[in-house]
Formats: sequence, C-alpha cells, structure tokens
Amino acid sequence: MLCQMMRHLATFSVVYLLRLTNHAFFVTARSSSTTTVLLATCIGVSTFIRPSDASDTTDEKVLSAGKLRSLGEVALSERKFPEAESYYRQAIAVEPDNAINYYKLYSVHKRMRSLSDALDDITKAVELNGEKADWRIQKAKILVNLGRCEEALVEYGLAHKSAKGEKQEKQAVDGAGEAGECAKMIVMANEAYQKEDWSSAIDHFNRVLGITLDTPDMLFMKAQAEFHTADYYGVISDTGKMLKNYPKHIESYQLRGEAYFRLNEMDMAIKHFREGLKLDPEHKGCKDGHKLLKKITKKDKRGDEAFEKGEYHNAIDRWWEAMNFDLTLLSFVRPTLLKVVKAHIALKEYEKAIEEAQKHVDNEESVEGLHALGEAQLAAEKYQEAINTYRKAFDIAPEDEKRKCKEKVNEAQTALKQSKEKNYYKILDVARTAQQKEIKKSYRELALKWHPDKNTDNKEEAEKMFQDISEAYEVLSDKELRAKYDRGEDVFENQGGGGGGQRHHHMDPNMFYQQHFRQGGGQQRHHFRYG
Repeated sequence: MLCQMMRHLATFSVVYLLRLTNHAFFVTARSSSTTTVLLATCIGVSTFIRPSDASDTTDEKVLSAGKLRSLGEVALSERKFPEAESYYRQAIAVEPDNAINYYKLYSVHKRMRSLSDALDDITKAVELNGEKADWRIQKAKILVNLGRCEEALVEYGLAHKSAKGEKQEKQAVDGAGEAGECAKMIVMANEAYQKEDWSSAIDHFNRVLGITLDTPDMLFMKAQAEFHTADYYGVISDTGKMLKNYPKHIESYQLRGEAYFRLNEMDMAIKHFREGLKLDPEHKGCKDGHKLLKKITKKDKRGDEAFEKGEYHNAIDRWWEAMNFDLTLLSFVRPTLLKVVKAHIALKEYEKAIEEAQKHVDNEESVEGLHALGEAQLAAEKYQEAINTYRKAFDIAPEDEKRKCKEKVNEAQTALKQSKEKNYYKILDVARTAQQKEIKKSYRELALKWHPDKNTDNKEEAEKMFQDISEAYEVLSDKELRAKYDRGEDVFENQGGGGGGQRHHHMDPNMFYQQHFRQGGGQQRHHFRYG
C-alpha cells in the first residue's frame, strides 16, 4: 500500500511539472493507471498514447479538434503561421467533415498570402456549409485576387441569395460589381494583346493588376507588351516581381535578360540568361540570347583592342561586325557608331567620319551625337558647319551640359579664326582632338620630310615649312600653350592674335629638331633665325 501511494505521489509530481512547462503527458497502458490519467486531465495536461503502446488501448485520444483549433488561434495571433497551419490540419484529421476547420485553415493561408491554398480551403468550407454568405463573399474575394473574376461573379450571386441582413446583401452586390468590371477588363486586355495593340493592353493590364493580387499570367503578358513598346525598364520591374514570387519562371529570366540586352547592360543580360539555363540548360530562348550576346561583346572587345593599338581599319571592321548582328539594338549600335567616327577621324577619313556621325544624328538627335558630328566637321575644316552643329547641341542640352556645349562653340569659332591665319593643327596635319603621341608622330614625319638638308632644290620653301612645323609642335606639345591656342589667345609675347603674327622667345627649329632626332656625333647642324 505504501509503495502504491508513493508511485501515485511521484506520478502526480511529474504531471504537475509537465503542466507548468506546457508539455504533453504521455502514458502507456502498461505503466499508467486510470488514476494517473484522471490526474492529468484534472490539471489540464494533454495525454497521448505512445505509438508503441497504441495496440494496448483504444480509449485514449489525441487532442480534441476544439483544443487544436484553440492552439491554432493562439499561434495565429502570434504570427506563427506554420504552427497554426499544423494545428488546423490536425483538427481536420480529427474532424474531416467540420467546415469550421477548413475555414480556420483558410484564414492562415490568407495571412500567409498563399492564395491558391486559401481558395482550396474556403471552397471546402463552403461545400460543407453553403449557408454562410460571408464565407461565399470571402471565397469570391479570393477568386478576384487570383484573377478568376467570372467565377467570383457566380459566387457573389450565391452569397446574395443566402445573405442575412442588408450588410451582407450590400457586400455581395458591391463585390459583384467589382468582379464584373474585373472580368470585363481581363477580356479587353486579352483582346488588345492578341491584336498586338500593346499600349492599350498595358493600360488594361494595369487596371486588372490594380484589383488582383496574384495573377502572374497577367503580369507576364504586361511585361511582354512593355517589351514591344521598348519600355525596357518597365519589363525589368515587372519580371522582377514575377521572379520574386515565382523564382523558377524561366520565361521571366529570358525576357528580363533581353530587356537588359536592349539597354546595353550586357553583364546583367548574361546573368539572367545564365540563371534561366541553370533551370533548363536546353531552353532555346535563354540559349540563343546568351549565344548572341557573347558574339557581340567579343567583336566589340576586339574592336576596342585594335583601336588602342592604332589599328583603326581593323577596329572599324570589328565594330561593324558587332553592330551587324542586330542593327535594331540601338542602345549598342549608337555608342559603337560614335567609336567608328573617332576611328575615321584618326585615319583622316573626315568625309566618312561626317557620314557616320550624320547617321547617328539622323536616327535621333543627341548632344553626344552632335558633338561627334561637329568634331568630324572641324577635322574636315568645315568650320562654319561645325559652329552650327555645336550651337544646335547647345540648344538641346540640359542645363548641366550647357557650359561644355558653349566651350565647343567657342572652340569652333576659334578654329574658324585661326584658319585664316596660321593653323598649327593643319600644319601638322592632325585633328584638333589629336593625342600627344599623334602630334609627336606627325611632327617627326614632317620634320624629316621638310628638313632643309633634304630639300636642296627648294630650300627656301623647305626652310619656311620647317619653321612652321617646329613652331606648331612647340605650341601643341605644350599643354599650357595648346590650351591658350585653342581658346584663341596669344601664345607668344607680342603675337597679336592666335598665331601668325610676330613672335619671340621660341626655340630655334634646328635645336628643337635635334632634341627629337639625336643620331650620335658628327651630325651637321643648321641654324635659322626667324622673327
């Protein structure tokens, strides 16, 4: 007797501790008495039958459906959605024909924004209890959120029939009106899309998406319509929303990659094509897009490398090969065409440079394109045309670029003035934008060509040319003097206007020549004085 009492006392202590810690109390038929179960029940501890002992008893049950619903409500109030979902599923397992269990699960899935699951739950609840108008109204709202507006209309009609009171009747009528409008807009959006009336389609899709919450098909169709209207930033935004909710939607990766491609953001384009290929290595759209992008960027890179090496013809050829893959890819073609213009100027093919720059301007006027055209015109000594072109760039330039454009106008006006006097750029046969290495190379070639020792038959002309070449190089090779010259200022004392007048304090042309052509001892020296 004493031992039995001690066992009951020990059992009571364990049960009490479990109650304090909210733990369930497991009993087995072999080791637990009816008294222990009753004790557990009295103090509110849940009792479970261990699986290993299930064959020994059939009287004990898992938590009741009511208790599970209560636990689910607590979890839901604490935003522990997976836990709440688990409790309600257990309640359904206990009472599969109780509509309230499905309604409770619906409330969890709705909070989790799992709208398709929520629709399944509320549909089952309505099947089990079709007299609740408010449940039908909520089902209809979910249908609208999913873009199934015609089905929502039917549900609102049934809700109106079973409505209890004016409030529910009004909710059903108002909801039916919204669902009807939604259904109408979906039809109009689809019709516009099929007719390839992209702007109208976008407008209708926007209105549908303003009512619905989870209609990926509508969102993707809108993104496709935006692509056709060249709204590539809109495409990127909408496909980004798609991929956030549906990260395995390969078509969104492809479309987003193509949008970045059209914006000449090649790194982002290739990233998205590759993400799509991770999901399906044989996906044709992503595979083709990735292949084309690699071809274009490879040719473009080779063109840049050739230009840096001074291989201008090669650079032009590579750039045209890149552009010819897709001449509609204007975000790539336009800046590449400007590189072609620079290469033609470097080759002194000024008329060709003007022709290519004019293509850029004819396609769409921009400050950048007009500046390229003006540069080509200046190089071709078409000074007044360059002035007019730079003025046009000034007129369309935003405020933060006005100053730069004004400098270009002044530069062209100065060039026009200098063309009537002594033009150092023309003497050295270089463009006004020439780099120092180009200026130095041209000087060396011309100095050798016009050195008086090599022109004994026309020594007087050679001496004049040799002087002018040395003078031009002296100015253009000096950063400060060149800047003054480009601004139309006097570069020498007592010069009196941008070159060509009397000047002093410049280097003897023979000394200047010898500094750049040191050939060892015994070289004959010539001394000429000018000015």
